[in-house]
Amino acid sequence: MKIASLIARLLLGLTFLLFGLNGFHQFIPMPPPAGVAGQFLAAVVASPYWVVIFATQVIGGLLLLVGRFVPLALVILGPVIVNILSFHAFMAPAGLPFAAIVTALWIVVAIRNKQHLAGLFVAKSE
Repeated sequence: MKIASLIARLLLGLTFLLFGLNGFHQFIPMPPPAGVAGQFLAAVVASPYWVVIFATQVIGGLLLLVGRFVPLALVILGPVIVNILSFHAFMAPAGLPFAAIVTALWIVVAIRNKQHLAGLFVAKSE
């Protein structure tokens, strides 16, 4: 499980680093989606919100690749993954398989770090 977790962490980190940097530099050409997905992305790009999205991906990806603050990276990237899954489930289903793979990688890394994430699941804080 240790090797699988390492591979999952590195793949997840590389994925978020590459796609986060692509948001800034567009070195991976992607055709704009049609319909509601295209409208949604046009609205995101028209505002400065895209900087927050891609910077979050770059920071989370770097933390995973370096292997430092991995639980923090998981917490940072969790909402991003929910957004990616929701986007592909409701607006652009062609990307859903890749979103599911990213989710599975996140789960593998989260299971390996469950002792560090356990505090997030406390029902009542003091």
